[in-house]
Amino acid sequence: MRAMVLRAVGRPLVEETRPDPVPGPGEIRVRVEACGVCRTDLHVVDGDLTDPKLPIIPGHEIVGIVDALGPGVTAPALGARVGVPWLAHTCGHCPYCRAGQENLCDEPLFTGYTRNGGFATHVVADAQFAFPLVGFDDPVAAAPLMCAGLIGWRSLVIAGAGRRIGLYGFGAAAHILAQVCRFQGREVYAFTRAGDEAAQQMARSLGAVWAGSSEESPPEPLDAAILFAPVGALVPLALRAVRKGGRVVCGGIYMSDIPGFPYEWLWEERQLVSVANLTRQDAIDFLAVAPRAGVRTTTTVYPLARANEALADLRAGRFQGAAVLVP
Repeated sequence: MRAMVLRAVGRPLVEETRPDPVPGPGEIRVRVEACGVCRTDLHVVDGDLTDPKLPIIPGHEIVGIVDALGPGVTAPALGARVGVPWLAHTCGHCPYCRAGQENLCDEPLFTGYTRNGGFATHVVADAQFAFPLVGFDDPVAAAPLMCAGLIGWRSLVIAGAGRRIGLYGFGAAAHILAQVCRFQGREVYAFTRAGDEAAQQMARSLGAVWAGSSEESPPEPLDAAILFAPVGALVPLALRAVRKGGRVVCGGIYMSDIPGFPYEWLWEERQLVSVANLTRQDAIDFLAVAPRAGVRTTTTVYPLARANEALADLRAGRFQGAAVLVP
């Protein structure tokens, strides 16, 4: 197989040829059709997430075809299209797993971080953490759903049932979630970098009732705000934008430090919460909603060998929507 490999944090990925991996008990091998490039991949490559299992093949928005089964595996079937997300395996016995909070497992594995991911032609995955993609006929379009879509969905569920939803950072996750919000009858308020007219126009085209810079105040108090941009300075701004009793949800796995702010901005029962990883039920629920909501992803496609270029373009914000690698 071919793979783009991270050998040292802060260094470019290296293209390698390796033997095709062999699935072990409970595992499947997937022939990768497409793999999204997520901001979490940047955090792994740049060293913001400090303990990658090096050398590692990044990538956790994987869509592909099952082409080998490990011992004991009967499903998914050979030839089935599946999606493989960030959460790769959980222990099943820690207090969090027993309580139905497998996203907080004490002994997890993560695709593209502690086990090899999808910046490759093939990947081995735990069969229980691979999701059937029946009816998702375009692998490139489906790839961003496997993290940007899933973490956006979990963030929205935690944000609650409010009608006015602010989305800070209008990239891969927000452009998917805006469509879900519109389907649910909510109002979307999109916050972007100052002067990013392209992102603001995209937000409006996807149904946002207002779009402006993150430093601006929305025209109406928000019921909830979800932060996808990994910028801690946005937290106080979002708290000021939500109504009394409103909720601010930090949707990223990493964020720069949150600056100090007056207690009165949090007072009146405003809440600040984070989202960690996902559960398998999140994937089941979201993959049922996405087709009904008519979700369409906006993608920029790169060949596998240009993974470093895709990461650089993501870092610099040089495209709208999501980047996707194809072997």
